[in-house]
This record gives sequence, structure tokens and C-alpha cells, in this order.
Amino acid sequence: MNELKEKARALIDEFKGKNYIYGIDCLERIGKLSVPFGKKALLITNLQTRDPHSYHNIFESLVDSGLEIAGPFPSAQPNSPKEDVSRIKEEILREKPDFVLVASGGSGIDATKAAVVLAILDGDIEDYFGIGKVTEKLAAEGKKLLPCVAVQTASGSSAHLTKYSNITDLKKNQKKIIVDEAVIPPRALFDYGLTKSMSTSFTSDGAFDGLAHCLEVYYGASPESFEKTQEIALTGIELIVSSIEKAAAEPFDIKAREALGLGTDLGGYAIMVGGTNGAHLTSFSLVDILSHGRACALLNPYYTVFFASSIQKQLKKLAHLFSKYSLLDESSLSLDGRELGLAVAKALIALSKRVGYPTTLGEIEGMSRAHIERALQGAKNPQLETKLKNMPIPMTSDMVDEYMKPILEAALNGDFSLIKTL
Repeated sequence: MNELKEKARALIDEFKGKNYIYGIDCLERIGKLSVPFGKKALLITNLQTRDPHSYHNIFESLVDSGLEIAGPFPSAQPNSPKEDVSRIKEEILREKPDFVLVASGGSGIDATKAAVVLAILDGDIEDYFGIGKVTEKLAAEGKKLLPCVAVQTASGSSAHLTKYSNITDLKKNQKKIIVDEAVIPPRALFDYGLTKSMSTSFTSDGAFDGLAHCLEVYYGASPESFEKTQEIALTGIELIVSSIEKAAAEPFDIKAREALGLGTDLGGYAIMVGGTNGAHLTSFSLVDILSHGRACALLNPYYTVFFASSIQKQLKKLAHLFSKYSLLDESSLSLDGRELGLAVAKALIALSKRVGYPTTLGEIEGMSRAHIERALQGAKNPQLETKLKNMPIPMTSDMVDEYMKPILEAALNGDFSLIKTL
């Protein structure tokens, strides 16, 4: 395990360099990390109620570094609702800080990233969904975004490291995404000890989100980036698979927390090298009945079978990894084609069962045919087309009903035979 962690640290250092502080007991370094961005910080966090000791450490570090603090102001609800984005934007405009510091899980960080965009560029959040829309408008108006320093408090989304901001319209129960280099936090910190206050279910949700990042990017890896993607993904997946049960069952096991943090951070590296695809896309339409990580955990086995013919090399590597952790029988290692895809899919399901997760959509309270229709319509939205293109079997919107619908039907009742093979 120590060798695996060292490999992860080398990859993360390669990814972020001196712009990222991470590890155990590093929270007090946030002040010095923030100093280059000015004197007045707008602080967005809920730590003062959830983890007062950590909040005090952040506050003291900022004060000791000579910074003036406006706030704290509340972070965002799960899934980063548009309403929270608007509220944080107004706080930025009112306080006029030199920079924003958000100490939160992924939802709070995503909402703050988007709020900074609206505070500087105005307009409607819908204007910025898709790829590069923020950079395009910044260039047209000759502006720069306010710096956003991110302190991550949860192992999962890796929002503190990436160019993504996922925002949800609660009225439509639909999530959309900003993809833009401009929203990457210029500095970030993650003290993995902060995750000890995560609940068991939140721990598992975050772990499966990180695993999905690694898995989906690995499935869709381009020939040019394949070797690097494979190194990142397999290291991240193994760290998560080897630590998820321990971290969920024993929240104060700091070694398991560190492994999970390193693994999900590698998920962040993965989604900066490539992109997620099927499970992430469908999860955006299930926000009213499933957490994001849980939706990805449930859906990825079914997309694995659909992709199987195009990802044989990846499946072979994953089969060996999963057999190492008794998720897959060694007799399956000789399989190929769709049968190998089924074996890896069942290994993913076995991992979900180990943490008490549902494995079909039919088990989810509130699940309806309307959710499948919403997911199919969401997949056809041009603002989300990157997810279709990132698939190892790329789809167009015209293919969604013929090929994605059977995948979702299979996920509804666990019947893999419904999934078509291209």
C-alpha cells in the first residue's frame, strides 16, 4: 500500500506541482497559500458548524498571514443548485474581495466557481454551460476572473483541481456542466484528515465518484494519452477499491482516509486528461432520487457491457485488479469480448454490494419511467454532448434512443441481455 501511495503522490505532484498542498495535517498552510491573491478574502464554508476545530485552524491561518476575512458565508447544498450560485455571486459583489476562499466539498466548490464567473461576467448561468464559454467571454470583454482558492473537505469530486463546475436546476431536476480552464482554482489544499467527519454514506458516494472518474476516462482514453491515462486510472482505482470499505466502516482510520483522498485526487487528474461519459451523463438526470456517486456506481456496470467490444485492453487490466481484491474469479481472466465486459461489470456490482449499495434503478425509491425519458432527453442536449463524444463507442444524439435506452432499461432491472452490442 505504501508503494501505491507513493506512486499516487508522484502523479499528483506531476499534475499540480506547487499549486496544490495535500496530505495529513497540512491545513494550517492555507494562509501562506492564499497570500499572493490580495488582502481581503471572502470565505465560503459551513465548517464552523460541521467541524469547528478545522474552521478555527483555517481562520487563524488566514489571520496570522495578515489577511482580512469577510464571512463566513454559507456554502452550497448538494448538487450545487442555481439558487446557491446566485446567492454567492451577490455576496461577492457586495463584499468586493480580492479573492474568494471556499472550504467545502465538491458542491460548494462548484457553486463558488460558477458564482465567480457570474460576478465578473454577469449574464445567466445557462450562458456558460458547455466547453470554453467562460474563456470566450473573458477574452471578448478583456476581463479576468477573481481568484478562487479551494480547500477540499471531502474525497470525491476533486472539484478543487479541475476545470469543471456542475450546477443543478432543481426545478427541472437536471444538472449541467461548465467545462473551462478559466475556472480551475489557481491554488488548492486538501488535508485528508478533514474527511473524518464525512458520514458513511457520504464517504461511499465520494469514493464511487472518484472511481467513476478514473474508470470512465480510462474507458474512453485516446491512443495519444492511453499509457498516461492507464497509469493514473489503475492507481486511483486500486487505492479506492482497497480502502473504501475500511474508510466507510472506520471513519477515523487515517490511513484509509489518506488512500481514499489520493485515489479520488487521481480521479481529478484523470478528468483533466480525458473526460467522463455514459454513467456521468445519465446521473445528471437522476439528481432528485440518487446522489451523484451512487448513480455512477449503479450505472457504470451497464455501460461497461455496452462498451465491452471497444475496451478489451482496459477490461483485461481491470479484471486482474479486481481479482486481486476477490471481486472477480480468476477463471474470468481468460474471457474476452462481451463476456469479459460482463465479468468486470459483475465485479463492479460486487464492490457496490460490499458497501450496501443498490445495483438496479428499480430498487431506488421514486424511480419512474419519467426519469428514463429525462435522461434520454438530457443526453440529446447540445450542452452535454461532450459526454456522448467521450464514450469509447461515441454516440450522436440520433443514436440515443436506439442504444442508450436499452442500457437504461437493463439498469432498471439488472437484465444485461437487453444491452445492444455495436
